[in-house]
Amino acid sequence: MQAPVHHILALTTIARERVLPVAGRVSARLNQKVGASDVIAEANWSREHVLLDVARMLRVSPNAADRLLKIKEGDTVAATAVIATGRGLFPRTVRAPREGRVIAAGNGQVLLEVGETRLELKAGIPGTVVQVIPERGVIIQTAGSLIQGVWGNGRIDTGVLVNLAEQPDSALVPSRLDVSFRGSMILAGQINDMETLRAAAELPVRGLIISSLPPSLLQVAREMRYPIVVTDGFGTMPMNSAAHKLLSTSAKREVTLNAEVFDRYTGARPEVIIPLPVTQEPAPPRAVETFAPGLQVRLRRSPALGSIGTIMSIRPGLTSLPSGLRAQAAEIRLENGESITAPLVNLEVVG
Repeated sequence: MQAPVHHILALTTIARERVLPVAGRVSARLNQKVGASDVIAEANWSREHVLLDVARMLRVSPNAADRLLKIKEGDTVAATAVIATGRGLFPRTVRAPREGRVIAAGNGQVLLEVGETRLELKAGIPGTVVQVIPERGVIIQTAGSLIQGVWGNGRIDTGVLVNLAEQPDSALVPSRLDVSFRGSMILAGQINDMETLRAAAELPVRGLIISSLPPSLLQVAREMRYPIVVTDGFGTMPMNSAAHKLLSTSAKREVTLNAEVFDRYTGARPEVIIPLPVTQEPAPPRAVETFAPGLQVRLRRSPALGSIGTIMSIRPGLTSLPSGLRAQAAEIRLENGESITAPLVNLEVVG
């Protein structure tokens, strides 16, 4: 049976697609080395549209309105610019309500794109551009450590990692955050109150890597302007040993937090990337594995949610579970020495 993989890798090749949400101009070049804060593409992005019913406003037919237009598709117009003028002794005039661009004109109507802003796309991770996607962006490749999480608040940033989670079950409180951590990426363990999130924002920090977050704080976490990556789950959970060991031993290194939202269809997951120097390109991470004895796994359901263990054996056929269900299952030895039986659907390979 194929198994999903939760990547916690000390060294691997990482390739990430960085693209604009709309067509624009790509400034990065093939084989160019980029830093995390380098702008690699930009676009003019208008989120609002205004529809002007010129025929109705001039009180003429759509065909007549088209002949009275003073603009054409693609034109940029200033606020109050004349869109169309009627005929007669006291002609009516249609003016642009806001500065914008004409994206459609005809059949007696004009559609304006307004509220334009310039969108800059940053590389997000340091590495080499291995592919240019015309008008959209690039694929960047680097080598280093990769730690995937289970939840992110949709932001991305880079900074130097500071370890404030001495133990996997450590909890961060506001009193631990002082001005010396300004501009740092914080390995924080658990966060259990709103005040800690806001104290981190006031410094401000560059980002937080936490093991768990109470569901009641999800909305507040989404509103924070710095990235937040949750490694294990919701409630009060310790950080899994594999992630804690790799992150805590990477203190003082530059890390990138890409706290993108988990998407099971595209495979996108929030993640921590720690670029490392290498003499040769390491193997890329595997997207899927096949369950087999000896594999390290992470449990995705209670009663051992988030625990790391090793598959000792795959049970033949279907196994009757305490819930009354029958499913394919494996014997797992947890890190504390305890042995449990878990259905394969509740497992993901760590690697």
